[in-house]
Amino acid sequence: MDAQQLAQACAEAMYSNDRACKGLGMELPIVSPGFAEMSMAVRPEMLNGHDVCHGGFIFALADTAFAYACNSQNLNAVASGARIEFLAPGRDGDILTAHAEVKAQGGRTGLYDVSVTNQDDKQIALFRGNSHRIGGTLVDDGESS
Repeated sequence: MDAQQLAQACAEAMYSNDRACKGLGMELPIVSPGFAEMSMAVRPEMLNGHDVCHGGFIFALADTAFAYACNSQNLNAVASGARIEFLAPGRDGDILTAHAEVKAQGGRTGLYDVSVTNQDDKQIALFRGNSHRIGGTLVDDGESS
């Protein structure tokens, strides 16, 4: 299979068992090698005491897009660190979209940037994640033994 087919197969394998992602209503419309786009609707139960989307939900969206991007090459990877900058609030009914993209990938470690925007393309947050490859693969790509 080619790199795009492999990225799609990896995403499907991850999503099939991703209870957190599904529980938050996240959808993965686009995945490609080193890239993932994840979206989520802000629901009333996601609002904090200021009546805006709790930062933890925005972080979860960005972190999930990051996870799909850094696992898109069929090498199991986990986060070794991450940080986020909140730029604007998410509001009830907003559709937030996280675009995760590889910036650097070495043998075992990677660096990924994630931009979170709303349905009006207003930037809500910037996230930077560090990945660490832990060995193993998500799917049988016909090349692994």
